[in-house]
Amino acid sequence: MECLVTHLREAVDGLQSIDADALSDEDLSGLLMDLHTQSARLDAARVELTGVWDARRAWSTDGAKSAAAWLAHRTHQPRGALNGEVRLARRLRTMPATATALAEGDISADHADRLARANRPGLEAAFARDEEMLVGYATELSWADFARAVAYWEQLAAPDDTEADAQAQRDARRAHCSQTLDGTWVLDALLDPIGGAIFNETLSGIEAELFAADWAAAKAHHGDDVTVDRLARTPAQRRADALVEMATRARTAPDHGCRPRPLITVLVDYPTLTGRVCELANGTIIAPGALAGLLSEADIERIVFNGASRVVDVGRRTRFFTGALRRAIQVRDRHCTWPGCDTPAHRCEVDHIVPYTDGGDTTQDNGTLRCPYHHRHGHRRTRADPTAQDPHHPPDDTATG
Repeated sequence: MECLVTHLREAVDGLQSIDADALSDEDLSGLLMDLHTQSARLDAARVELTGVWDARRAWSTDGAKSAAAWLAHRTHQPRGALNGEVRLARRLRTMPATATALAEGDISADHADRLARANRPGLEAAFARDEEMLVGYATELSWADFARAVAYWEQLAAPDDTEADAQAQRDARRAHCSQTLDGTWVLDALLDPIGGAIFNETLSGIEAELFAADWAAAKAHHGDDVTVDRLARTPAQRRADALVEMATRARTAPDHGCRPRPLITVLVDYPTLTGRVCELANGTIIAPGALAGLLSEADIERIVFNGASRVVDVGRRTRFFTGALRRAIQVRDRHCTWPGCDTPAHRCEVDHIVPYTDGGDTTQDNGTLRCPYHHRHGHRRTRADPTAQDPHHPPDDTATG
């Protein structure tokens, strides 16, 4: 046993002695990936040992109140994090597929912890039935898509709990605005997912307007080489001003003005996802019952998919993605398709996979969502190297989303 720990210590010493600056980008990237895999395996070994140690109550021999308390005292780590690790160790003893994937480095401790939280009391039988499927999501999907898939699984496995949790979130909403002794004001609020999304979208929209005004003013003063450090306001100051502007616009709105109507999108035959799709435009998953209060004032949009994408009759040589075609691609892709980017669809642009200037058609098959940054980045790559391939659409990809 001591020999194993000695070898591990020597291996870590060897890693720390590597001259990272002497490595090529490719070697450095490969080493980092290998370290993440081995780190997950080391986590698995530690969690397994923790589970056995906790089951024996070895921590109680010197009077400790709990396993986490014992570990916190000796490792000087926060007890909350160690509580989570002990809880994971206990649940992994009944999660064989998850434990195996973690031990092989196929998933991380974060994946295992998310799955362990799904394996909560009342869902043990359903989790045991579907564990391999859920572990497959962890190995195949990005973190955001994996978390979304698990959340939908929880909704379907425990629909009553889902609605109760949503109501609890709604009931917990609060807001406080108080004036300090020096006359400034302090705001504190907790909003439910739908209310928070409405608030944030409105605030972000006004903040974007203020940013555009600040940028134009700085550009007029400093010229084309303006940078963000030359803007008149910091991001935090712009958000504060946007909040005041939001209140000002609310006060000046006509009494009988037209209120914005929510848009509810109904997806039919959408094979990319299993089960229902019930989430906000920003990707937040919500309980179906949370929509009930919106249906009387909402616009309903039906999106029908045939295979991997919806059939839309649009002229092929239109330069820009607009109207129904743009909306179909937004619903299909749902976020920026650049690997690792999850910017939501409403903040993205639709880009040609095969550039329009190279004869690319303006069709669903040749369109993909890109956030503004990756849209520009993709075009810079193409200009620098016309043979460069899109990382999301390799040469043999049919590019259907």
